[in-house]
Parts: sequence; structure tokens; C-alpha cells
Amino acid sequence: MLVLVAPGQGAQTPGFLTPWLDLPGVEDRLRALSAAIDLDLVHYGTNADADEIRDTAIAQPLLVAAGLVSAAALGDAVTDFVPGAVAGHSVGEITAAVFAGVLDDTAALSLVRTRGLAMAEAAAVTETGMSALLGGDPEVSVAHLEKLGLTPANINGAGQIVAAGTLEQLAALAEDKPEGVRKVIALKVAGAFHTVHMAPAVETLAAAAKGLTPADPKVRYVSNKDGRAVATGAEVLERLVGQVANPVRWDLCMETFKELGATAIIEVCPGGTLVGLAKRALPGVRTLALKTPADLDAARELIAEHSAA
Repeated sequence: MLVLVAPGQGAQTPGFLTPWLDLPGVEDRLRALSAAIDLDLVHYGTNADADEIRDTAIAQPLLVAAGLVSAAALGDAVTDFVPGAVAGHSVGEITAAVFAGVLDDTAALSLVRTRGLAMAEAAAVTETGMSALLGGDPEVSVAHLEKLGLTPANINGAGQIVAAGTLEQLAALAEDKPEGVRKVIALKVAGAFHTVHMAPAVETLAAAAKGLTPADPKVRYVSNKDGRAVATGAEVLERLVGQVANPVRWDLCMETFKELGATAIIEVCPGGTLVGLAKRALPGVRTLALKTPADLDAARELIAEHSAA
């Protein structure tokens, strides 16, 4: 059984969409999505520098658009390709909602544009950020973070937790790591996502969601909230709204993949982060990251071997 996953914020790099524009129809599709949300996705995916695409209001729709065009290339690769389950990390959940048939492209890009703007506005209130903890015991690390006033915003499994809070709290963490943690790495994000600092964005996103009509998932949609497969479009949308201010439990998502009998995972563009976690947490499961169209042939082979499993 093959799982299709979409990465979250921080996966983007300057120029990462450039090679994808060589595929027929990709630039036209990106320009249509750009027009729908008044944001030049082609420019930001090809010519913008790292600081420009670090902006939350730009990064989030850019990542969703990248996931959609790379997944479309996969869909063309194998007739009637349908994954056994889909999931996304943080903003990647919106990408996954399109994969599952809950939202169409336009609704997803409209929602993520609102999400990015609202989260950027919330992040501007207080100087906050996020840092990844590598290694250590999760229970020990979580207790230590709470002692410092930090939130375990992403519990990613495979020995990785992401802490979020004020810059002062993160500086204290850098000086006082939890026992067993090898390294604390500051992430290139603009705020303390998936924490109480994002509460103002939830209200904005909830208002935007009222204008959408979600369909029920056509394939299993595995939620960041608790790793559970969600059966209705209404609940998927409700979780997308609330998840902005609540921790990402990617560890539980991967546990669900294992329980479902996953044999392969493909991470859409800009892939790499989630398959890295899967390699450590799900030994024996084949993984592939879609970084450029050069990865499509290997993806075709993986789909042929595992999509019917």
C-alpha cells in the first residue's frame, strides 16, 4: 500500500520549481493558480531568494502549489493512480486535502493564502520561532520544553521534536538542552506555529472555511491532530482550521501508516523531510522524495509495485 505525503513549511528552497516548468502544462497551471490568489507563484518558485520565500504568506501557498503540480505529474505517470492513504505535515495537510478530493485546487489555494497571511500577522505580534531537537527521549524532552515555557509544536517521531515559543525561550533552550538531545537547530520559519501564538489566525481561518463546501475524502486522509483517518470533509476542514494552533503529531501519522500496512511512501515536491523521518521510523518501507521531474521514472516504478498492494 502506497502513501502519498506533502511536506510543510521550511521545505522550500530558492528555485526549486524551476525544473518542473519544463513539463507540459505546469507553468500554465501555476499561472492560473497565481491569478486566483493574486500571488506570482512562478516568480517565487523560480527567481525569488531564500528570504522572500521564507515569508509565511508566500511559503505556504507556494508549497501547496508545488505539491499539486508534482502530484499531477505522478497521476499522469500511471493510469488511475490512487494512493492507499494521504497525509501532509502542517500546511501540507491542505495539499493532502486536494489529493483526497476534499477540496479542489482553487479552494485549497484560497484557504492556504488566507492561512499564510493570518499566520504571518499573528507571528508579527511577538518575536517567536521554532527549533528542532535531535535525539533524546521524547517524554524527557517534552517535560523540559514545558519547564522553559516552550511548546512541543511538532512531534515528528524518529527522535525529532520541534519546539516553539518566544526567541528568549528558544535561546534558553539552546543553552539548556534536554538530557540526551544531541543538537538544537533553529529553523527558518517566521513564527511559533502550532502554538497559542497562532490563536488569532484560527478565527480568521474559521471565517474563511465557512465559504467552502468540502467533499468527503475519496481515499484515507490521515490527520496531524491524532494520526486518525478522518471520514468526512466537514471534519477534515474543521481540523485544518484548529490545527494552526495545535501541535503536529506526525509520529502518530506514521504509526497509522504502519497499521494500515504501508509498503511505500512518496513525498511530493519539495520532498525530502518526511521520507527522511520515514526511513528512521518505518524500516522496510520504501520511500521516494519528488525533488525534480528526474525522480518521476523511479516514482512510476514505485507506484506500479505498491499502489495495488
